[in-house]
Amino acid sequence: MSAAADFAPQRLQNVFVVAERPAVLHAFYESALGLALKFQDKERWFQYGVGNTNVALACREEAAPATAGLVMVFEVKDFDGARERIEAAGGEVLGTRDMGAHGAVMSLRDPEGNIVQLFRRAGTP
Repeated sequence: MSAAADFAPQRLQNVFVVAERPAVLHAFYESALGLALKFQDKERWFQYGVGNTNVALACREEAAPATAGLVMVFEVKDFDGARERIEAAGGEVLGTRDMGAHGAVMSLRDPEGNIVQLFRRAGTP
């Protein structure tokens, strides 16, 4: 196994849309596309299971620092060395957010300014 495999994403954990009115979009996606709600955090976050990944609608506060568009979230085992690799490849780490029992996310910008997040499950380093 190569060294790169030690930190490579395990799977696409989530893709979310930053929404001005998540509840309105939820009504649309549920009725227009038949997406079944898997998890909801009030009117801030609506998450659906689609195949073996998740699709979600997020209010701006939940999506910070992403403020518009789509965000890919990759599940990783840990964040060890991530900052160094991201910066060495021309990206920028924007911060890490602890979500308690849900885990933690590290937000970053790629060299073209797109927001990407790394998700680490709770209970891992």
